[in-house]
Amino acid sequence: MKFRVLLIAILFSFIAGGNCINAQQGIAKKKDSIIQFLFTSDVHFGLVKDKFKGQTNVTAFEVNKAMVKAMNHIQGNYLPNDSGVQSQQQINGIDALVITGDIANRMENGVQSATNSWQEFTKVFIDSVHLTKNNNEKTDLFVIPGNHDISNAVGFHRPMSPQKDPAAMIGIYNLMFPDKQINRYDSVLSRIHYSRDIKGVHFIFLSLFPDSAERVWMEKDLTNIPISMPVLLFAHSIPEAEPRFFQNPNGIHDINEEDKFENLVLEKYKDGNDVKGSTAIEQNGFVNFIKKHTNIKVYFHGHENFTQYYSYSGPNKDINLSCIRTDSPMKGRISLKDETKLAYEIVTIDTNKKVLTVREVLWNSGSDVSNIQWGSSITVHL
Repeated sequence: MKFRVLLIAILFSFIAGGNCINAQQGIAKKKDSIIQFLFTSDVHFGLVKDKFKGQTNVTAFEVNKAMVKAMNHIQGNYLPNDSGVQSQQQINGIDALVITGDIANRMENGVQSATNSWQEFTKVFIDSVHLTKNNNEKTDLFVIPGNHDISNAVGFHRPMSPQKDPAAMIGIYNLMFPDKQINRYDSVLSRIHYSRDIKGVHFIFLSLFPDSAERVWMEKDLTNIPISMPVLLFAHSIPEAEPRFFQNPNGIHDINEEDKFENLVLEKYKDGNDVKGSTAIEQNGFVNFIKKHTNIKVYFHGHENFTQYYSYSGPNKDINLSCIRTDSPMKGRISLKDETKLAYEIVTIDTNKKVLTVREVLWNSGSDVSNIQWGSSITVHL
């Protein structure tokens, strides 16, 4: 009798233990199917904010430090009760923090050098970020340049002091390519574009805008990506692209005060010879690329400094590309007037269901940084 009782107890213990292991495996598998990353842009080190938290003339260093402090408290909070991915679930691992450019403000009108701005950026976004992934590794940091960063490196048609300082571009390059360190910046050879596969989703990080040169690189990058794998694009520029960003089509194609082209991408401007013209030709090149690569689902960008979720249809209204635009901590079109509207985005992806939800985090809406306030949101099927 005692033997039977002992045997039953052993069997029960084995079964219960097996169920516990299966449950733990199930939780782990569920976590592995979820991607979460934070998204911000246009941090503009070198600028000063007129008013912030009751203070005046507050530097970008202090404002961005406050945003990172708020970001560090997002883990452990809960997503809002909405219809989005992981609704009401606890925020656990953060796979990445993405910053789409304008790290250093352009060095005009007494703005500090890009060297000083890059040093401040590293103190805030490298040394002070304490976010972790589900495996307790430090959250990845993905950075790409904005038009201000590139202009600081290649020059501008208005006076800057110094005339050139490539520190931010060199810093971004060395941060993203640790095995290919550089100490001199070449606008052709030192292009900052790269991709990462995260849990079955392909992330592409571009240099300013997907111009013809970037699309040649993207074509090669996508060669080994199955059509079933969703692709997310990250760039600084809006998809409409401003004429001034392109190579000067006039004269010796230089940067000069008369033409005002900034030569930030490698493609020469084709719609005319004036920075006030259209970019229909340049945009249609991108549109045709999107039509060919139908697994490109979302375009994330900064540059215009406010949160907006919208659809880009192209010059001929013949595509439908979901776009996510984010706020700037320093130049927010809305948050500059109302600092409670300062925001970054948290993006949550269910890779099994292939659904993505973007939620606006209002990080300066109260005195308690651990008390998350939510703004707008959108869910996109991948």
